[in-house]
Amino acid sequence: MRFGILPPYRAGVTADPAWMARFARHAEAVGFESLYTVEHVVVQAGYAARYPYAAGGRMPLPDECPIPDPLDLLAFLAGVTERIVLATGILVLPEHHPVQLAKRLATIDALSGGRLRLGVGVGWMREEIEAVGVDFESRGARTDEAIEAMRALWREEEATYRGRFFSFERAISRPRPVQPGGVPIHVGGHSAAAARRAGRVGDGFQPLGLDGNALAERMSLVRAAALEAGRDPEAIELSLGGLLDVIGPDDVERAEEQGAARLVISTREGDLARLEAQMSAFAERVIHR
Repeated sequence: MRFGILPPYRAGVTADPAWMARFARHAEAVGFESLYTVEHVVVQAGYAARYPYAAGGRMPLPDECPIPDPLDLLAFLAGVTERIVLATGILVLPEHHPVQLAKRLATIDALSGGRLRLGVGVGWMREEIEAVGVDFESRGARTDEAIEAMRALWREEEATYRGRFFSFERAISRPRPVQPGGVPIHVGGHSAAAARRAGRVGDGFQPLGLDGNALAERMSLVRAAALEAGRDPEAIELSLGGLLDVIGPDDVERAEEQGAARLVISTREGDLARLEAQMSAFAERVIHR
């Protein structure tokens, strides 16, 4: 079992370079495998869209919470760390043009020595997606094309792609990612469509807010889609979640029984010294058990 960690976005600290550099170094030092960032390009004040992962329909972050660009933040953290994997959990893929995004991702992967992992989702906040000029109803299809287009740019000497939303001819994009096959892409989300997408094209699946029978049903869809696409279902990593100050060895064992390869641990302590103590205690109690 590997362990990723999310900084405490609700504490408003993620745009503080000194805070984030020290947090990342400590996570690396105590044994976390990966560090995750999230994305909201904008949050419309008083948004009407329903957040699907909380009973109240509102995301746990305040509307005015600082949310730095996830890739720019990871590029900064790449420069202050040496080993920890740099991941998005998640990036709202339909908000991005795949030609530009493929270059940004490849650059970070090359400069970090092959440490980037891309977690993607289709997004839930209609107001945010429409603010960047994207039709909300087409976001799933755009996500599928974007994954195909980026992999073509990473794989082919002169890439050609023709889709409904994106097209290019004999495009050369360098540098390429250091990792063979390109940056690993993990699909986030709770829906049946997300599970099928993970099985069809993902290197991993990060279901949000699922457990028990609901998780088992989605994993069945992942496996079925992978087999239909001629892929090995066992090669698709499952990442689940937990809270740093709550999760214990029993929770880890249960996640392992569910087939998880990784737990992405959320944090909520804004005082860095106290958070470092929590991280160290978690590492001793769980990571190095």
